[in-house]
Amino acid sequence: MTLTQARCWYELEERDDGLIRITEPHADKLVRANLWWLRGTDRDVVVDAGLGVASLRRHIPRMFERDPLVVLTHAHLDHVGGAHEFSERAAHKAAEETLAKGVPASLHGPELYKELGMEPDGQDLPGLLIDALPHTGYDPRTYRVDPLTVHRTLQDGDVIDLGGRALTVLHLPGHTPGCIALLEERTGALFTGDVIYNGHLIDDLPESDPPAYRRSLALLADLDISTAHPGHGRSFDGHRLRELAHSYLSTPYA
Repeated sequence: MTLTQARCWYELEERDDGLIRITEPHADKLVRANLWWLRGTDRDVVVDAGLGVASLRRHIPRMFERDPLVVLTHAHLDHVGGAHEFSERAAHKAAEETLAKGVPASLHGPELYKELGMEPDGQDLPGLLIDALPHTGYDPRTYRVDPLTVHRTLQDGDVIDLGGRALTVLHLPGHTPGCIALLEERTGALFTGDVIYNGHLIDDLPESDPPAYRRSLALLADLDISTAHPGHGRSFDGHRLRELAHSYLSTPYA
């Protein structure tokens, strides 16, 4: 398959209250994650960093005007690939070791599954996980995620102060040991990463822990959430979050 250069690699969607959703429309849905850019009075936070196929600094230079902190919700390629471009990175302590080694990464579906230790289970995996090139001459075979240093180690209950707004760290393991969500208690907005989104929740990775996942979702179901901003797909309200959590909790696991 011959790929052409994308006109725009990133898509930005302005939201209310100083929030921008950033997506990579040319990435396959398997690895098409959200970046959430939240602006405070004193500083900005970017929640997750995408695949890193195209430079965030080059394509969205205004994002870096106030030296934002990037918070990584967990250590998977579609959430940390562009993190090396930020001068300060934060993640849960349980994700530090994986990030320091360099997370498993490939733009080829079968190879990525092998890197992650997953079985396709009859799925027809896409050969290539992008449908355009970020720039002329880009070779998808060279894609990797370099080892990352975490500058700020997060734990459950930590508060990230942006000036005029604050985010509380919730450690919610299950999908991976280092999964976190960020709660803005003032508005009830929750940035969920891959803890919960409007789709099939993945709990069968080699690093996944279904019992821990159940405890994490039971905790979420009891919180007063107004809006969930997930790692994949569109935002949804607290009622839908509770529906999704209860649906998972009502399903027996092996």
